[in-house]
Amino acid sequence: LAHTTDRRKGVVASIRALDINPVKNKAVLIKPNFNTADSAPGSTHNDTLMALVDELWAMGASTISLGERSYSPTREVMEEKGIIPLLEQKEIHIIDFDQLTEADWVKFDHPNLNWKSGFRVARPIHEAECLVSTCCLKTHQFGGVITMALKNSVGIVPTFRNGFDYMNELHTSPQQQALIAEINMAFSPHLVVMDGVDAFVDGGPATGKRVRADVVVATTDRVANDAVGTAILKSLGSNTDIMNRKIFEQVQIERAVELGIGVASAAEIELVAADKASQTYVDQINAIVMQG
Repeated sequence: LAHTTDRRKGVVASIRALDINPVKNKAVLIKPNFNTADSAPGSTHNDTLMALVDELWAMGASTISLGERSYSPTREVMEEKGIIPLLEQKEIHIIDFDQLTEADWVKFDHPNLNWKSGFRVARPIHEAECLVSTCCLKTHQFGGVITMALKNSVGIVPTFRNGFDYMNELHTSPQQQALIAEINMAFSPHLVVMDGVDAFVDGGPATGKRVRADVVVATTDRVANDAVGTAILKSLGSNTDIMNRKIFEQVQIERAVELGIGVASAAEIELVAADKASQTYVDQINAIVMQG
């Protein structure tokens, strides 16, 4: 964790504090949070994404692509954010999942799913040599409760393909949070970076009650990310769904633990301060994580 107001410094410091390099000589695919073009944390901040791109190049990525499916037409969201020319300047190949053919949505099924007939995953995600997920820190007012690393997976599933409306099933299911967690069975990112400089403590995912959290988190574990993110929301004072439920009893996290997607408890999470200035903050968040 890097406790900072500077997104660029936070991205670099948090990644380097992990002391790993999963991207060297790899073809990297970035999955951002571009559900809408709303300002961060409604969507990935352009500065965060550009800092991440620069760091991935510096770590020795052989190529970098970015792939996403947005709520609105993906290309329009990217154009509204003004991110396309920035990505092109950095030699980033853009993959608009809206433009994938029917054959490029790979079926995923498993006997232990709440999805009625499984779901489909964008082939670029399915076949990525190295996958990096960058998400925001926020609540979700439409049944998801939290939207961080686990929820960022929803953009790899189509809205409507092969004669089925996947987003309708997701958003009308009483098991929505479990379905979100289950998408994460289909892939595993090598790196997760969460921008929490701004956070929504209520509302979300596009707009909500915005507060400053001044934190950037880097990890290799989606469950750990969301557990720590939920602890940060608790530290900020969030809605009753966050404040009145233990971290590992949040359904997204609970279901992900059942499926073996990440850490099983707070005891398995090690919080590392990215620098000396972040240590006091990290100690505060760690206490909340351990308390639950």
